Amino acid sequence: MKRNKIIKTFNLDKIIELKQLTAFHEAGHAAGIHLNNKARCLPPLSFKIVFKETSRVRDADIRAYQASHHDCSASVEGGRLIKLFPFINGPICELAEHKGSILQWEKDYREKLEADIINLLIGPLAEAKYVAETDDELFNYKLVNINALKNYGGNSDIFLIYRYLQHLSTDKQQREEILDALFMEAFNFVNNDENWAAISKLARYILESNKSTICYEEIILMLDQAIAHFQRQVSFMAQHHYWGWFKEA
Repeated sequence: MKRNKIIKTFNLDKIIELKQLTAFHEAGHAAGIHLNNKARCLPPLSFKIVFKETSRVRDADIRAYQASHHDCSASVEGGRLIKLFPFINGPICELAEHKGSILQWEKDYREKLEADIINLLIGPLAEAKYVAETDDELFNYKLVNINALKNYGGNSDIFLIYRYLQHLSTDKQQREEILDALFMEAFNFVNNDENWAAISKLARYILESNKSTICYEEIILMLDQAIAHFQRQVSFMAQHHYWGWFKEA
């Protein structure tokens, strides 16, 4: 009887752990799609977060989650600017060379591809930052690299990212250089205090609501509210600091 209680407690801990990891991972993707795209003046996209049943989580499920986030417990449906259409034959750099000039649609296509890659990276990076903060460890891009994201449910994200990269260049070294640059953009997005406040608020909402689907309207509301609240706090602290300095002077 006592052993059964221990097992039940262990399973409950695993369920809580899985939900927390998932919430921050998907909140990261969502924040990227909404806030990163908005910052880049890209068109808004409708999307939703869909969760799977986690009431019967085993230790193997946690390991499966770490190996492959997609289809394990949650996913973002929609939200991608570019779907890799079959009529795009080869990287866009080849298309540009063939035409002799880079047309506007090719610039737009590259910009959207890069934004999608960044948004895919933001999900596992958000989970990695949450784990680092929970363990009271440093969140550092030298410690959390592209390969390390596989430990934070990023396997399917990385698979998609490399598919996207094939449409940017045929040269392997150039693809790696592009990925390094986009990885740094994604890392800086997650490590930004304002964006992290938004990701954290959405993750908490996901955990507290316990819904199987978080719709677009809910996601946008949580993110925008978090950004507005953060900016008000920064403004208040700046004013408080100014008046404190003025009085002392």
